[in-house]
Amino acid sequence: MNTRFHLLTLALLFTIPLYARDKTDVMVMTNGDRLTCEVKGLDAGVLYVSFDYIDGTASVNWTKVARLESNQLFVVKTEGGVVYTGSLRTPDTPADRPVKIQVLALEKEDVLDRSQIVEMVATSDRFWQRFNGEVALGVIYSKGNQSTQYSLGSQTAYVRERWTALAGFNSSLASSSGTSASTRNSFNFGGRHLLPWNNWFYAGLGAFLQSSEQGIALQSTVGGGIGRYFKNTNRTNISLVFGPAWQSTDYQQSAVPINHQNVAAAIFYGQAQFFKFSKTNLDVAATLLPALSDPGRLRFNANASYYIKIVSNLKWNLSFYGNWDNRPPPGFSGSDYGTSSGLSWTFGLK
Repeated sequence: MNTRFHLLTLALLFTIPLYARDKTDVMVMTNGDRLTCEVKGLDAGVLYVSFDYIDGTASVNWTKVARLESNQLFVVKTEGGVVYTGSLRTPDTPADRPVKIQVLALEKEDVLDRSQIVEMVATSDRFWQRFNGEVALGVIYSKGNQSTQYSLGSQTAYVRERWTALAGFNSSLASSSGTSASTRNSFNFGGRHLLPWNNWFYAGLGAFLQSSEQGIALQSTVGGGIGRYFKNTNRTNISLVFGPAWQSTDYQQSAVPINHQNVAAAIFYGQAQFFKFSKTNLDVAATLLPALSDPGRLRFNANASYYIKIVSNLKWNLSFYGNWDNRPPPGFSGSDYGTSSGLSWTFGLK
């Protein structure tokens, strides 16, 4: 099963075609510089653009952009949670007034303050041009004790006007001479759809986990509920989802005759992202599962990643993962946690 996970994930990642648009956009900076480019999108206070004469994607401080003209179709999200779709224009604005951005659709146009825009994603009628994501890899080897450690991670997002689908895969292995290898593989997926009320959405979540440390052969989790963005700016994004969940766990063979458990639970899923212009960002996600069918039992898992940009789409990352169960079956560990570091490469928007 683990081998199939690896092959499927790698196939998905490396068969997604890279694409280029032939549209010409215009960007004018606050210092008067006028640049012809291709606007790829806005995320975490960074406007991503590409130039015919520069290799790779350039990162531009969104607060330094005075004008933006693009005939491409964008999904534009504001700090208040409202979503617009259309091409982009900048109306004439007095020098002492905030910069405005027009979002032009077929039937109407909306004028927004630049400071209120927190995300812009170039969309298309072509399926492959809606994906964004990253791939991360880290490897450590020591000859002294024949020790090998590796970590592989990937995540991708499929963006539409009012909904987003997400998927992520993480795998780690640690082995040394004279000991059994320790493995952990997880696959997470989910989707969000914005509700009519600003910053509210409903979401579905799912996860598969294998952990040799906790004796888990396969743990399947499915849940969903209502969520809200508590903060959504060009520097910070914080959201919370709560609702019902179902968890099924198959354990490895042991002296204690317990191979399978089913638990009905509530789910609380929180995510926080903190950004610093085109240099560093911190992503933290945590899930709490208080069991309803087994009162008093709590399961908790957390993932955190800190990224530092090296050049273009290449970053160095330091990651942490952890899983805890306050009432594991007899003879099984109640925790599994670890850290890793390596390089990550982003594709799509970034």
